[in-house]
Amino acid sequence: MKVIFKSLITAVATMAMCTTANAQSSGYHLLNTFKASGDGGWDYVTVSQVTDKLYLSHGNQVNIISKTTGADIATIGSLEGVHGIALASQFGKGFISNGGSNTISVFNTATNTITATIPGGKKPDAIIYDHFSKRVYVGNGKSHDLTIINPANNHVEQTLDVDGKPEMIVSNDDGLLFLNLEDKNEVISINANTYFVEHRWRLGSGKEPTGLAIDKRTNRLFVGCGNGVMVVINAENGHIMKELPIGKGCDGVVFDPLSRMAFASCGDGTLSIIKENSPSEFTALESVSTKKGARTIALDEKTHKVYLPTADFNANSDKDKHGRHSPVPGSFQVLVMGK
Repeated sequence: MKVIFKSLITAVATMAMCTTANAQSSGYHLLNTFKASGDGGWDYVTVSQVTDKLYLSHGNQVNIISKTTGADIATIGSLEGVHGIALASQFGKGFISNGGSNTISVFNTATNTITATIPGGKKPDAIIYDHFSKRVYVGNGKSHDLTIINPANNHVEQTLDVDGKPEMIVSNDDGLLFLNLEDKNEVISINANTYFVEHRWRLGSGKEPTGLAIDKRTNRLFVGCGNGVMVVINAENGHIMKELPIGKGCDGVVFDPLSRMAFASCGDGTLSIIKENSPSEFTALESVSTKKGARTIALDEKTHKVYLPTADFNANSDKDKHGRHSPVPGSFQVLVMGK
């Protein structure tokens, strides 16, 4: 009888452990790997929320592929050091930041052809279209400012000094923009009506902030830092809500409002997933294996899939200034992660 009782207790405990483990799993795993043509480095990836297009920054070109099948759709070439792509769908335009030429290329999203070139700051990097202000914002890494563009006429309305190296930019869709300053370990808030920097908030133990996402419902910012820390900030007052462990070399963060999960893509080959249990409670849910170099990310809000570009690396090659080996020619790819 004692043996039976002990066996029963063991079985119940095992079931409880399994239930707990399952409750802590996001269910995300590798669904597919899309190959893309060309060689060179990569940075941001952008998902169209209204078409089947996935835009990949890739050296001196932008690869446009199907986000469903991975099939090639078009290539926008003759660029110089592409960093990011922003889509202003209501204007039928896209905007590409070219870090190598200090310009922003404008393209027609229907024909995928370049229609204009706009002078930018020094080393244009992160770029977004803000639906509230109907403006394009470009972070310039070397001149430490923002280029603000009216997409209706492609005119630069203002260059805003931010006193630091800008990384990712997000909007709350209600008149405020938030921006990482990588060299200052800060997040700043910018009024989209006045173009005035309203607040500067320190990031606690977070260093070299790069990835940034926002929960627009709870006003929480998720700041992915290069030193393996995600800092969750109250976007109303800058209060640090939580500091959580993530992988090393984070360069991208997205937030899924349906699942209430933040995803941090890390160059060490991990996808760190943070669960927002409530506006004041956050949990490091799990770390999912991806592939080395998969440091940037984009979210499809309809399918809840995330896309991470990377490549294979030549371990015998010299490392670049970022400590990375050179990619193997012809190995550029996009990891598709989902449930």
